[in-house]
Amino acid sequence: RNDQRLFRSILILVPVYSPMTTLLVRHAQLLVTMDNQRREIRDGGLFIRDGFIEHVGASDGLPTVADETLDLSGHLLLPGLINTHHHFYQTLTRAVPAAQDANLFNWLKTLYPIWARMTPDDIYVSTQTALAELALSGCTAASDHLYLFPNGSRLDDEIRAGREIGVRLHASRGSMSLGESKGGLPPDSVVEDEETILRDSQRLIETYHDPNPGSMTQVVLAPCSPFSVTADLMRQSATLAREYGIRLHTHLAETQDEEAFCLEMVGHRPVAYMELLNWVGPDVWFAHSVHVNQEEIGLYAQTGCSVTHCPTSNMRLASGIAPILDMLQAGVKVGLGVDGSASNDGSNLLEEARQAMMVARLRAGLMGASRSGAQTPPLMSARQALEIATRGSASVLGREDIGSLEAGKCADFFAINLNHLEFTGALHDPLAAVVFCSPVHADYTVVAGKYIVKECQLTTIDQSNLVALHNQAARRLLNAP
Repeated sequence: RNDQRLFRSILILVPVYSPMTTLLVRHAQLLVTMDNQRREIRDGGLFIRDGFIEHVGASDGLPTVADETLDLSGHLLLPGLINTHHHFYQTLTRAVPAAQDANLFNWLKTLYPIWARMTPDDIYVSTQTALAELALSGCTAASDHLYLFPNGSRLDDEIRAGREIGVRLHASRGSMSLGESKGGLPPDSVVEDEETILRDSQRLIETYHDPNPGSMTQVVLAPCSPFSVTADLMRQSATLAREYGIRLHTHLAETQDEEAFCLEMVGHRPVAYMELLNWVGPDVWFAHSVHVNQEEIGLYAQTGCSVTHCPTSNMRLASGIAPILDMLQAGVKVGLGVDGSASNDGSNLLEEARQAMMVARLRAGLMGASRSGAQTPPLMSARQALEIATRGSASVLGREDIGSLEAGKCADFFAINLNHLEFTGALHDPLAAVVFCSPVHADYTVVAGKYIVKECQLTTIDQSNLVALHNQAARRLLNAP
Protein backbone atom coordinates (compact mmCIF):
# COMPACT_ATOMS: atom_id res chain seq x y z
CA ARG A 1 0.00 0.00 0.00
CA ASN A 2 2.84 2.39 0.79
CA ASP A 3 4.32 1.71 -2.68
CA GLN A 4 0.97 2.57 -4.25
CA ARG A 5 0.76 5.82 -2.30
CA LEU A 6 4.32 6.79 -3.25
CA PHE A 7 3.66 6.03 -6.94
CA ARG A 8 0.49 8.10 -6.91
CA SER A 9 2.28 11.00 -5.19
CA ILE A 10 4.95 10.90 -7.91
CA LEU A 11 2.25 11.01 -10.57
CA ILE A 12 0.61 14.01 -8.93
CA LEU A 13 3.88 15.91 -8.67
CA VAL A 14 5.02 15.36 -12.26
CA PRO A 15 4.40 18.71 -13.99
CA VAL A 16 2.17 18.86 -17.02
CA TYR A 17 3.66 21.43 -19.36
CA SER A 18 1.05 23.64 -20.96
CA PRO A 19 1.01 27.32 -21.87
CA MET A 20 0.56 29.56 -18.83
CA THR A 21 -2.66 31.55 -18.88
CA THR A 22 -3.28 34.89 -17.20
CA LEU A 23 -6.45 36.71 -16.18
CA LEU A 24 -6.60 40.35 -15.10
CA VAL A 25 -9.63 41.29 -12.98
CA ARG A 26 -9.97 45.00 -12.34
CA HIS A 27 -12.17 47.89 -11.25
CA ALA A 28 -14.38 45.98 -8.80
CA GLN A 29 -16.35 48.56 -6.86
CA LEU A 30 -15.31 46.72 -3.72
CA LEU A 31 -12.95 43.75 -3.41
CA VAL A 32 -13.36 41.78 -0.17
CA THR A 33 -10.19 39.81 0.56
CA MET A 34 -11.08 37.97 3.80
CA ASP A 35 -7.33 37.94 4.45
CA ASN A 36 -5.86 38.19 7.94
CA GLN A 37 -6.34 41.95 7.91
CA ARG A 38 -9.87 41.63 6.44
CA ARG A 39 -8.98 44.22 3.81
CA GLU A 40 -11.77 45.70 1.71
CA ILE A 41 -10.32 47.42 -1.35
CA ARG A 42 -12.13 50.07 -3.39
CA ASP A 43 -11.56 49.82 -7.15
CA GLY A 44 -9.82 46.52 -6.50
CA GLY A 45 -8.68 43.66 -8.66
CA LEU A 46 -6.63 40.49 -9.10
CA PHE A 47 -3.90 39.27 -11.40
CA ILE A 48 -4.13 35.51 -11.91
CA ARG A 49 -1.65 33.16 -13.49
CA ASP A 50 -2.38 29.51 -14.21
CA GLY A 51 -5.17 29.27 -11.65
CA PHE A 52 -3.43 31.03 -8.75
CA ILE A 53 -3.48 34.65 -7.58
CA GLU A 54 -0.23 36.55 -8.12
CA HIS A 55 -1.37 40.05 -7.14
CA VAL A 56 -4.32 41.50 -5.26
CA GLY A 57 -4.89 45.18 -4.65
CA ALA A 58 -6.04 48.45 -6.15
CA SER A 59 -6.58 48.27 -9.91
CA ASP A 60 -3.99 50.94 -10.69
CA GLY A 61 -1.29 48.84 -9.02
CA LEU A 62 -1.88 45.64 -11.00
CA PRO A 63 -0.13 44.45 -14.17
CA THR A 64 -1.76 45.88 -17.27
CA VAL A 65 -1.34 43.03 -19.77
CA ALA A 66 -2.99 39.58 -19.58
CA ASP A 67 -4.43 36.92 -21.85
CA GLU A 68 -7.90 38.01 -20.75
CA THR A 69 -9.26 40.98 -18.85
CA LEU A 70 -12.47 41.07 -16.81
CA ASP A 71 -13.84 44.51 -15.96
CA LEU A 72 -15.94 44.35 -12.80
CA SER A 73 -17.00 47.99 -12.60
CA GLY A 74 -20.09 48.20 -10.42
CA HIS A 75 -19.53 44.73 -8.96
CA LEU A 76 -18.73 43.35 -5.52
CA LEU A 77 -15.86 40.82 -5.68
CA LEU A 78 -15.56 38.18 -2.94
CA PRO A 79 -13.69 34.93 -2.25
CA GLY A 80 -15.60 31.90 -3.49
CA LEU A 81 -18.07 30.53 -0.96
CA ILE A 82 -17.31 27.05 0.39
CA ASN A 83 -20.04 24.54 1.22
CA THR A 84 -18.99 22.06 3.92
CA HIS A 85 -22.04 19.78 4.11
CA HIS A 86 -24.50 18.61 1.48
CA HIS A 87 -26.29 15.53 0.12
CA PHE A 88 -26.39 16.12 -3.62
CA TYR A 89 -28.63 13.14 -4.34
CA GLN A 90 -31.46 14.69 -2.32
CA THR A 91 -32.14 17.24 -5.07
CA LEU A 92 -34.23 14.40 -6.55
CA THR A 93 -36.66 14.41 -3.59
CA ARG A 94 -37.40 18.04 -2.83
CA ALA A 95 -40.68 18.97 -1.17
CA VAL A 96 -41.97 15.38 -1.13
CA PRO A 97 -45.50 15.76 0.34
CA ALA A 98 -45.20 13.01 2.94
CA ALA A 99 -41.92 14.47 4.23
CA GLN A 100 -42.83 18.15 4.27
CA ASP A 101 -43.94 18.38 7.90
CA ALA A 102 -41.78 15.78 9.61
CA ASN A 103 -38.90 15.93 12.05
CA LEU A 104 -35.58 14.28 11.17
CA PHE A 105 -36.28 10.65 12.10
CA ASN A 106 -39.73 10.56 10.47
CA TRP A 107 -38.41 12.48 7.47
CA LEU A 108 -35.68 9.89 6.99
CA LYS A 109 -38.04 6.93 7.35
CA THR A 110 -40.27 8.46 4.67
CA LEU A 111 -37.44 9.01 2.21
CA TYR A 112 -35.23 5.94 2.71
CA PRO A 113 -37.46 3.70 0.49
CA ILE A 114 -37.43 6.30 -2.29
CA TRP A 115 -33.66 6.74 -2.13
CA ALA A 116 -33.26 2.96 -2.30
CA ARG A 117 -34.45 3.12 -5.92
CA MET A 118 -31.64 5.43 -7.08
CA THR A 119 -29.28 4.40 -9.87
CA PRO A 120 -25.77 5.54 -10.90
CA ASP A 121 -27.37 7.91 -13.43
CA ASP A 122 -29.41 9.46 -10.61
CA ILE A 123 -26.25 10.12 -8.59
CA TYR A 124 -24.65 11.70 -11.65
CA VAL A 125 -27.52 14.04 -12.59
CA SER A 126 -28.29 15.06 -9.01
CA THR A 127 -24.63 15.94 -8.43
CA GLN A 128 -24.61 18.19 -11.46
CA THR A 129 -27.86 19.85 -10.39
CA ALA A 130 -26.63 20.58 -6.86
CA LEU A 131 -23.24 21.86 -8.03
CA ALA A 132 -24.85 24.03 -10.70
CA GLU A 133 -27.08 25.62 -8.07
CA LEU A 134 -24.13 26.13 -5.76
CA ALA A 135 -22.01 27.71 -8.48
CA LEU A 136 -24.81 30.12 -9.35
CA SER A 137 -24.82 31.21 -5.70
CA GLY A 138 -21.09 31.96 -5.69
CA CYS A 139 -19.83 28.61 -4.40
CA THR A 140 -16.45 27.43 -5.69
CA ALA A 141 -15.80 24.39 -3.45
CA ALA A 142 -18.21 21.91 -1.93
CA SER A 143 -18.16 18.88 0.32
CA ASP A 144 -20.83 16.26 -0.28
CA HIS A 145 -21.87 13.39 1.98
CA LEU A 146 -23.06 10.38 -0.03
CA TYR A 147 -23.90 7.56 2.37
CA LEU A 148 -26.08 5.08 0.46
CA PHE A 149 -25.18 3.24 -2.72
CA PRO A 150 -28.16 1.36 -4.16
CA ASN A 151 -28.30 -0.50 -7.47
CA GLY A 152 -24.62 -0.28 -8.28
CA SER A 153 -24.21 3.42 -7.43
CA ARG A 154 -20.70 4.52 -6.48
CA LEU A 155 -18.99 7.67 -5.31
CA ASP A 156 -17.21 7.58 -8.67
CA ASP A 157 -20.49 8.66 -10.32
CA GLU A 158 -20.47 11.83 -8.23
CA ILE A 159 -16.80 12.57 -8.81
CA ARG A 160 -17.19 12.22 -12.59
CA ALA A 161 -20.18 14.58 -12.58
CA GLY A 162 -18.39 17.08 -10.38
CA ARG A 163 -15.33 17.24 -12.60
CA GLU A 164 -17.53 18.18 -15.55
CA ILE A 165 -19.06 21.11 -13.61
CA GLY A 166 -15.65 22.38 -12.47
CA VAL A 167 -16.29 23.18 -8.78
CA ARG A 168 -13.75 21.85 -6.28
CA LEU A 169 -15.16 18.71 -4.66
CA HIS A 170 -14.57 17.06 -1.30
CA ALA A 171 -16.37 13.78 -1.92
CA SER A 172 -17.28 12.00 1.31
CA ARG A 173 -17.49 8.22 1.18
CA GLY A 174 -20.40 7.93 3.58
CA SER A 175 -21.77 4.67 4.92
CA MET A 176 -24.57 3.03 6.85
CA SER A 177 -24.06 -0.38 8.47
CA LEU A 178 -26.60 -0.41 11.32
CA GLY A 179 -29.98 -1.39 9.88
CA GLU A 180 -33.31 -1.76 11.63
CA SER A 181 -32.70 -5.43 12.38
CA LYS A 182 -29.70 -4.43 14.51
CA GLY A 183 -31.37 -1.51 16.27
CA GLY A 184 -30.54 1.26 13.78
CA LEU A 185 -32.86 3.68 12.02
CA PRO A 186 -32.39 2.88 8.29
CA PRO A 187 -34.03 -0.17 6.69
CA ASP A 188 -31.69 -3.08 6.04
CA SER A 189 -32.15 -2.55 2.29
CA VAL A 190 -29.96 0.59 2.30
CA VAL A 191 -27.09 -0.52 4.55
CA GLU A 192 -23.82 -2.20 3.56
CA ASP A 193 -21.54 -4.67 5.29
CA GLU A 194 -18.51 -3.14 6.91
CA GLU A 195 -15.90 -5.05 4.94
CA THR A 196 -17.35 -3.69 1.68
CA ILE A 197 -17.41 -0.15 3.06
CA LEU A 198 -13.80 -0.18 4.21
CA ARG A 199 -12.50 -1.85 1.05
CA ASP A 200 -14.27 0.70 -1.15
CA SER A 201 -13.09 3.56 1.07
CA GLN A 202 -9.48 2.55 0.56
CA ARG A 203 -10.01 2.20 -3.19
CA LEU A 204 -11.47 5.69 -3.45
CA ILE A 205 -8.68 7.30 -1.44
CA GLU A 206 -5.98 5.67 -3.57
CA THR A 207 -7.79 6.49 -6.82
CA TYR A 208 -8.98 10.07 -6.33
CA HIS A 209 -7.58 11.86 -3.29
CA ASP A 210 -5.26 14.74 -4.16
CA PRO A 211 -3.83 16.54 -1.09
CA ASN A 212 -1.79 19.10 -3.05
CA PRO A 213 -2.42 22.88 -3.18
CA GLY A 214 -4.99 23.62 -5.84
CA SER A 215 -6.55 20.17 -5.51
CA MET A 216 -9.85 19.75 -7.34
CA THR A 217 -10.81 16.42 -5.72
CA GLN A 218 -10.35 15.18 -2.18
CA VAL A 219 -11.86 12.15 -0.47
CA VAL A 220 -13.35 12.16 3.04
CA LEU A 221 -14.49 9.19 5.14
CA ALA A 222 -17.94 9.85 6.59
CA PRO A 223 -19.95 7.15 8.39
CA CYS A 224 -23.42 8.65 8.43
CA SER A 225 -24.55 9.09 12.04
CA PRO A 226 -24.63 7.48 15.49
CA PHE A 227 -28.01 5.88 14.69
CA SER A 228 -26.97 4.32 11.35
CA VAL A 229 -23.45 2.91 11.83
CA THR A 230 -21.78 0.62 14.35
CA ALA A 231 -19.10 1.65 16.81
CA ASP A 232 -16.72 -0.76 15.10
CA LEU A 233 -17.17 0.93 11.72
CA MET A 234 -16.58 4.34 13.29
CA ARG A 235 -13.31 3.15 14.84
CA GLN A 236 -12.07 1.39 11.70
CA SER A 237 -12.95 4.37 9.51
CA ALA A 238 -10.96 6.66 11.81
CA THR A 239 -7.97 4.32 11.68
CA LEU A 240 -8.08 4.12 7.87
CA ALA A 241 -8.48 7.89 7.45
CA ARG A 242 -5.55 8.65 9.72
CA GLU A 243 -3.36 6.12 7.94
CA TYR A 244 -3.88 8.08 4.72
CA GLY A 245 -4.01 11.54 6.29
CA ILE A 246 -7.55 12.40 5.19
CA ARG A 247 -10.42 13.99 7.07
CA LEU A 248 -13.39 12.50 8.93
CA HIS A 249 -16.97 13.72 8.89
CA THR A 250 -20.35 12.72 10.33
CA HIS A 251 -23.67 14.12 11.54
CA LEU A 252 -23.71 14.80 15.26
CA ALA A 253 -26.00 16.26 17.92
CA GLU A 254 -28.54 17.30 15.29
CA THR A 255 -31.74 16.49 17.21
CA GLN A 256 -33.02 15.57 20.63
CA ASP A 257 -34.12 12.20 19.17
CA GLU A 258 -30.48 11.47 18.36
CA GLU A 259 -29.47 12.37 21.90
CA ALA A 260 -32.11 10.02 23.32
CA PHE A 261 -30.99 7.25 20.95
CA CYS A 262 -27.36 7.55 22.05
CA LEU A 263 -28.24 7.61 25.74
CA GLU A 264 -30.41 4.52 25.36
CA MET A 265 -28.13 2.51 23.06
CA VAL A 266 -24.62 3.38 24.31
CA GLY A 267 -25.19 5.26 27.57
CA HIS A 268 -23.53 8.50 26.39
CA ARG A 269 -24.52 11.82 24.86
CA PRO A 270 -23.46 12.08 21.20
CA VAL A 271 -20.29 14.11 21.79
CA ALA A 272 -19.09 11.84 24.60
CA TYR A 273 -19.76 8.86 22.33
CA MET A 274 -17.51 10.36 19.66
CA GLU A 275 -14.77 10.89 22.22
CA LEU A 276 -15.07 7.25 23.26
CA LEU A 277 -14.65 6.18 19.60
CA ASN A 278 -11.53 8.35 19.05
CA TRP A 279 -13.58 10.60 16.78
CA VAL A 280 -12.26 13.89 18.09
CA GLY A 281 -9.35 15.92 16.76
CA PRO A 282 -8.37 18.52 14.18
CA ASP A 283 -9.10 16.07 11.34
CA VAL A 284 -12.79 15.73 12.34
CA TRP A 285 -15.77 17.92 11.54
CA PHE A 286 -19.37 17.45 12.58
CA ALA A 287 -22.50 18.57 10.77
CA HIS A 288 -25.09 20.47 12.87
CA SER A 289 -24.07 20.28 16.57
CA VAL A 290 -27.36 21.90 17.54
CA HIS A 291 -27.73 20.17 20.91
CA VAL A 292 -24.35 20.73 22.56
CA ASN A 293 -23.61 22.27 25.94
CA GLN A 294 -20.75 24.53 27.01
CA GLU A 295 -18.61 21.62 28.18
CA GLU A 296 -18.98 19.93 24.78
CA ILE A 297 -18.16 23.16 22.96
CA GLY A 298 -15.05 23.35 25.14
CA LEU A 299 -14.09 19.83 24.06
CA TYR A 300 -14.45 20.83 20.41
CA ALA A 301 -12.17 23.82 20.99
CA GLN A 302 -9.62 21.85 23.01
CA THR A 303 -9.33 18.97 20.53
CA GLY A 304 -9.67 21.00 17.31
CA CYS A 305 -12.98 19.53 16.11
CA SER A 306 -14.83 21.67 13.59
CA VAL A 307 -18.54 22.23 12.99
CA THR A 308 -20.68 22.80 9.90
CA HIS A 309 -23.63 25.09 10.55
CA CYS A 310 -26.76 24.21 8.51
CA PRO A 311 -29.36 26.77 9.63
CA THR A 312 -32.01 26.23 6.95
CA SER A 313 -32.10 22.47 7.44
CA ASN A 314 -32.25 22.89 11.21
CA MET A 315 -35.26 25.19 10.81
CA ARG A 316 -36.93 23.06 8.11
CA LEU A 317 -36.83 19.93 10.32
CA ALA A 318 -37.50 21.82 13.59
CA SER A 319 -34.19 20.56 14.97
CA GLY A 320 -33.30 23.73 16.87
CA ILE A 321 -30.76 26.57 16.71
CA ALA A 322 -27.06 25.78 16.95
CA PRO A 323 -25.07 27.98 19.39
CA ILE A 324 -22.70 29.20 16.70
CA LEU A 325 -21.57 32.44 18.34
CA ASP A 326 -20.75 30.50 21.52
CA MET A 327 -18.61 28.15 19.43
CA LEU A 328 -16.80 30.98 17.68
CA GLN A 329 -16.15 32.72 20.98
CA ALA A 330 -14.67 29.48 22.35
CA GLY A 331 -12.35 29.15 19.35
CA VAL A 332 -14.17 26.38 17.47
CA LYS A 333 -13.72 26.41 13.70
CA VAL A 334 -17.14 26.85 12.06
CA GLY A 335 -18.11 26.54 8.40
CA LEU A 336 -21.38 26.73 6.51
CA GLY A 337 -23.44 24.06 4.76
CA VAL A 338 -26.70 24.05 2.83
CA ASP A 339 -27.27 20.40 3.85
CA GLY A 340 -29.31 18.04 1.71
CA SER A 341 -31.68 19.49 -0.82
CA ALA A 342 -34.54 17.54 0.71
CA SER A 343 -34.12 19.21 4.11
CA ASN A 344 -33.35 22.60 2.62
CA ASP A 345 -34.92 22.15 -0.83
CA GLY A 346 -32.30 24.40 -2.34
CA SER A 347 -28.53 24.78 -2.73
CA ASN A 348 -27.99 28.54 -2.45
CA LEU A 349 -24.97 29.14 -0.24
CA LEU A 350 -25.29 32.92 -0.27
CA GLU A 351 -28.82 32.55 1.03
CA GLU A 352 -27.48 30.19 3.69
CA ALA A 353 -25.11 32.89 4.91
CA ARG A 354 -28.12 35.19 5.30
CA GLN A 355 -30.00 32.50 7.20
CA ALA A 356 -27.01 31.94 9.48
CA MET A 357 -26.94 35.61 10.39
CA MET A 358 -30.70 35.80 10.96
CA VAL A 359 -31.06 32.66 13.07
CA ALA A 360 -28.08 33.66 15.23
CA ARG A 361 -29.85 36.96 15.90
CA LEU A 362 -33.06 35.11 16.72
CA ARG A 363 -31.20 32.97 19.24
CA ALA A 364 -29.59 36.07 20.76
CA GLY A 365 -33.01 37.67 21.15
CA LEU A 366 -34.50 34.55 22.73
CA MET A 367 -31.60 34.29 25.15
CA GLY A 368 -31.92 37.96 26.07
CA ALA A 369 -35.66 37.57 26.64
CA SER A 370 -35.03 34.59 28.91
CA ARG A 371 -32.78 36.63 31.20
CA SER A 372 -34.82 39.11 33.18
CA GLY A 373 -33.30 42.54 32.80
CA ALA A 374 -30.29 41.17 30.92
CA GLN A 375 -28.90 42.84 27.82
CA THR A 376 -29.36 41.03 24.50
CA PRO A 377 -26.18 39.08 23.62
CA PRO A 378 -24.08 40.29 20.65
CA LEU A 379 -25.60 39.89 17.20
CA MET A 380 -23.92 38.11 14.27
CA SER A 381 -22.89 40.62 11.62
CA ALA A 382 -23.08 40.26 7.84
CA ARG A 383 -19.29 40.16 7.70
CA GLN A 384 -19.16 37.35 10.26
CA ALA A 385 -21.67 35.35 8.23
CA LEU A 386 -19.60 35.72 5.06
CA GLU A 387 -16.42 34.89 6.95
CA ILE A 388 -17.96 31.63 8.13
CA ALA A 389 -18.86 30.82 4.52
CA THR A 390 -15.35 31.54 3.19
CA ARG A 391 -12.26 31.32 5.38
CA GLY A 392 -14.23 29.54 8.11
CA SER A 393 -15.37 26.81 5.74
CA ALA A 394 -11.86 26.50 4.29
CA SER A 395 -10.46 25.84 7.76
CA VAL A 396 -13.14 23.20 8.40
CA LEU A 397 -12.03 21.35 5.25
CA GLY A 398 -8.36 21.73 6.18
CA ARG A 399 -7.65 23.88 3.12
CA GLU A 400 -5.08 26.68 3.34
CA ASP A 401 -5.20 27.44 -0.40
CA ILE A 402 -8.80 28.70 -0.59
CA GLY A 403 -11.15 30.89 1.46
CA SER A 404 -9.53 34.29 0.90
CA LEU A 405 -8.17 36.39 -1.93
CA GLU A 406 -4.41 36.58 -1.38
CA ALA A 407 -1.27 36.12 -3.44
CA GLY A 408 -0.41 32.44 -3.68
CA LYS A 409 -3.95 31.21 -3.12
CA CYS A 410 -6.29 29.63 -5.64
CA ALA A 411 -8.06 32.00 -8.02
CA ASP A 412 -11.54 31.16 -6.72
CA PHE A 413 -13.96 34.07 -6.51
CA PHE A 414 -17.42 35.29 -7.35
CA ALA A 415 -18.78 38.68 -8.29
CA ILE A 416 -22.21 40.27 -8.03
CA ASN A 417 -23.47 43.26 -9.98
CA LEU A 418 -24.57 45.85 -7.44
CA ASN A 419 -27.07 47.30 -9.90
CA HIS A 420 -29.51 44.47 -9.22
CA LEU A 421 -32.93 45.69 -8.16
CA GLU A 422 -32.55 43.91 -4.81
CA PHE A 423 -29.67 46.21 -3.76
CA THR A 424 -31.23 49.57 -4.54
CA GLY A 425 -30.91 51.91 -1.59
CA ALA A 426 -28.24 49.80 0.14
CA LEU A 427 -25.00 50.75 -1.60
CA HIS A 428 -23.57 52.67 1.37
CA ASP A 429 -22.36 49.20 2.49
CA PRO A 430 -22.40 46.81 -0.49
CA LEU A 431 -20.81 43.96 1.44
CA ALA A 432 -23.55 43.98 4.06
CA ALA A 433 -26.16 44.42 1.33
CA VAL A 434 -25.48 41.00 -0.24
CA VAL A 435 -26.32 39.38 3.09
CA PHE A 436 -29.10 41.61 4.42
CA CYS A 437 -30.93 42.00 1.09
CA SER A 438 -32.66 39.32 -0.96
CA PRO A 439 -30.15 36.76 -2.30
CA VAL A 440 -29.31 36.96 -6.01
CA HIS A 441 -27.38 34.76 -8.39
CA ALA A 442 -23.69 35.39 -8.93
CA ASP A 443 -22.89 37.24 -12.14
CA TYR A 444 -19.51 35.52 -12.25
CA THR A 445 -18.16 32.45 -10.48
CA VAL A 446 -14.54 31.54 -11.19
CA VAL A 447 -12.64 28.43 -10.04
CA ALA A 448 -8.88 28.17 -10.63
CA GLY A 449 -9.14 31.15 -12.94
CA LYS A 450 -11.80 29.50 -15.13
CA TYR A 451 -15.37 30.67 -15.56
CA ILE A 452 -18.05 28.37 -14.16
CA VAL A 453 -20.66 31.14 -14.27
CA LYS A 454 -20.29 34.06 -16.68
CA GLU A 455 -22.84 36.86 -16.96
CA CYS A 456 -25.25 34.82 -14.80
CA GLN A 457 -25.04 31.75 -17.08
CA LEU A 458 -23.40 28.40 -16.43
CA THR A 459 -20.52 27.85 -18.82
CA THR A 460 -19.67 24.18 -18.28
CA ILE A 461 -23.08 22.58 -18.78
CA ASP A 462 -26.37 23.06 -20.65
CA GLN A 463 -28.74 24.16 -17.88
CA SER A 464 -31.96 23.49 -19.81
CA ASN A 465 -30.90 19.94 -20.65
CA LEU A 466 -29.85 19.35 -17.04
CA VAL A 467 -33.24 20.48 -15.74
CA ALA A 468 -35.04 18.12 -18.12
CA LEU A 469 -32.88 15.13 -17.19
CA HIS A 470 -33.15 15.87 -13.48
CA ASN A 471 -36.95 16.19 -13.55
CA GLN A 472 -37.21 12.95 -15.51
CA ALA A 473 -35.15 11.13 -12.88
CA ALA A 474 -37.13 12.66 -10.00
CA ARG A 475 -40.46 11.66 -11.56
CA ARG A 476 -39.27 8.09 -12.00
CA LEU A 477 -38.13 7.85 -8.37
CA LEU A 478 -41.34 9.29 -6.93
CA ASN A 479 -43.75 7.42 -9.21
CA ALA A 480 -42.16 4.00 -8.98
CA PRO A 481 -44.24 1.38 -7.14
